Amino acid sequence: MVDVSRRSFLKTGLAAGALAGAATLQAERKTATDWVALGRSDVKVTRLAFGTGTMSGQVQQSLGQDGFTRLVRYAYDNGIRFFETAESYGESPRMLGVALKGLPRESYRVMHKVTTFHPVDPNQKLDELRRVADMEYIDIMLLHYQHSPTWVEDTRHWQDAILAAEEKKTIVSHGASVHGLPALRLVPGNQWLDVAMIRCNHKGTRMDAEVPDAPMPGNVDEVVAHIRQAKKEGMGVISMKLVGEGAFNHEDRQKAMRFAFKTAGVDSVTVGYKNTAEIDEAIANLNLALA
Repeated sequence: MVDVSRRSFLKTGLAAGALAGAATLQAERKTATDWVALGRSDVKVTRLAFGTGTMSGQVQQSLGQDGFTRLVRYAYDNGIRFFETAESYGESPRMLGVALKGLPRESYRVMHKVTTFHPVDPNQKLDELRRVADMEYIDIMLLHYQHSPTWVEDTRHWQDAILAAEEKKTIVSHGASVHGLPALRLVPGNQWLDVAMIRCNHKGTRMDAEVPDAPMPGNVDEVVAHIRQAKKEGMGVISMKLVGEGAFNHEDRQKAMRFAFKTAGVDSVTVGYKNTAEIDEAIANLNLALA
């Protein structure tokens, strides 16, 4: 009788342990559509974002509003709740606002990028961008395409305008997207930046070199070192140019996704899509990279 009870106890204990282990593994499993915090910012985003600027937005705009809206809604329904656009992407910001209209505003995040080298009033421009996208507020506003070794000083008036917009709650958080090593080297140690958008892939394709956007491979090791330092300092890091601006095959797209998250350690990555198959593949590739 004692032996039977002991065997039952052991079997029950083993089963409970197995269930607990499975539950732990399930809880720890990371996916492309998890919500993650962007460093010290007040914003959480999904690991995978929807970019609207492929070939300066021409790819997405060529779908027309109805086709673009269907693609945005497909991404949303499949868990991608982070959308990225920019002033320089033509009609993309307006089209994105239309595509998201009617969805609960708290259920998605939008990152917008402002062009800083035109002689305009920053406060008026930031309000204009929000109105064109038809949004009450923008979750993340980036200083777009910073490629000068003096960009931090050159954009002080833009930085101040963004902070003023945050006081008015029309912008939640802020950062910059950088091109070229001279600009990227100013990211670590920058106290103003909450979020940095940095080009990253395993091949150095369309990545940062000494000359911004030069037709040569970027310095992968130095880029990764700056990403890691920025992360260490509490910045959120979002990767772009993950698929080499469309140059990579399927195998390299998988390698690039794994490299960005496992080697460089970015928080999120933005990818531009032109059809639902590309969305499905990006989700699968990131889930595989995180497994």
